[in-house]
Amino acid sequence: MKKLYIPLLSIFLWQSCSSDLLNTSPESIKQTDNFYKDEAQLEQGVNAVYGSLQYVGQYQLAMLAIGEIPSDNTYDEVPANDSFTYGELDFFTVQPNNSLLASTWKENYIGIQQANIVLNRIGNVSMSQSQKNIRTGEVKFLRALMYFNMVRIFGDIPLVTKESVNVNEYFGQGRTPAETVYTFIESELKDAITLLPETTAQKGRVTKGAALGMLGKVLVTRNKYSEALPYLKQVEGLNYSLLTDVTKIFDVTNKNNAEIIFDVQFTSGLNGNTEGSQAYQMFSPSGFSAGAKGHNLPTKEVYNTFAATDKRRDAYIGLTTNGVPYSKKLTKPTTAPADGGSNVVVLRLAEVYLLMAECYAKTNDPVNGNLYLNKIKNRAGLTSVTIADSTDLLDEIALERRKELIGEGHRWFDLVRTGKAIQVMTAHFQNTPGYGTAQIQPYNLLMPVPQNQINTDPAIKQNPGY
Repeated sequence: MKKLYIPLLSIFLWQSCSSDLLNTSPESIKQTDNFYKDEAQLEQGVNAVYGSLQYVGQYQLAMLAIGEIPSDNTYDEVPANDSFTYGELDFFTVQPNNSLLASTWKENYIGIQQANIVLNRIGNVSMSQSQKNIRTGEVKFLRALMYFNMVRIFGDIPLVTKESVNVNEYFGQGRTPAETVYTFIESELKDAITLLPETTAQKGRVTKGAALGMLGKVLVTRNKYSEALPYLKQVEGLNYSLLTDVTKIFDVTNKNNAEIIFDVQFTSGLNGNTEGSQAYQMFSPSGFSAGAKGHNLPTKEVYNTFAATDKRRDAYIGLTTNGVPYSKKLTKPTTAPADGGSNVVVLRLAEVYLLMAECYAKTNDPVNGNLYLNKIKNRAGLTSVTIADSTDLLDEIALERRKELIGEGHRWFDLVRTGKAIQVMTAHFQNTPGYGTAQIQPYNLLMPVPQNQINTDPAIKQNPGY
């Protein structure tokens, strides 16, 4: 349920904006100065950080679309819908004025600014130290997550870690090198691990397992496999387990189940149908349901990678009467088309096991690499494998990541971090009808910086090629 979204602080901080990076106004500063006087107000501020994850530019649409459509996993059935916003991702014709990327930049920095405010103010709020530690750990994790997404999408980005009172302080500073941003992300997550509890009574809250798993994933992204493994192994010792029935993982009646480590909460039929997600409507085949837009549909190619005996194929992907694949990880709303109740999974145990398998394969331990790979294969009803060659083992792990995590926003980032994006997508375009003019170039590995950011602050330079 979507109880963590309290947008009051976001409204105070982000109306009458003059900059999408760090937006303040005299009135908003006045309102914020009068806030955070007690624990209840601090909780509202923390909830607003969580709430930012539900924006279109974060996990409502953008992370699912950007993480899948540029890859061989999904495509845009109706590119002209929504002014080619999603079609540009599909054909690598993305323009700096793409509205989804503009929302991604703006709405991540809304969340980051809110996190900076909470971390700046929490020390002066009267509440127990243990509760302060927990809330600090949660906000540090959320800020690190947003920076992780931003640096993977855009590369160098402005690194802002303090509450902005005067936005002019940040003009002219330009973009921070990606390596510096990654170092900050690692530090934040290490801090969060020491502060967070292993369990929480309130669903949707960040826990120690989320920080451990996300740090492991960040380190894998940076090719630090031996460093990542100890953090990932700690997740295995916590209170998570693979569900035996893959149809239950994304069942809206079984949210926040034992496999989920962290997800973003959405709910249908609440507050006048305003607390749901547009994802089902946007990412369903055209004509399949009311207002469906045909964006981000699974490709026939990925559907055909599943064996007929693989339990995940029919659990994760459906086919319309015309044979068009669609994601079954999103549930049809019972209220309004844009009021979907499916949570968006950020991290689950199956991914942690596959990351562990990859780390073992990369550190010359094929026995354990096969062990964790087979946990995912066996759950899917597939027989175990024993692969001795590290290259072959890594290829098999990548294939299992592709199938297991289809539609969850990982495939494009996997292709980029493993250096296979150009090779894989070139072959995909050559072998897939309708992509005769599509071409991927090295500069496409990063998305363009939104043009409105450059117009606002010329010190923020565009990525090469755009």
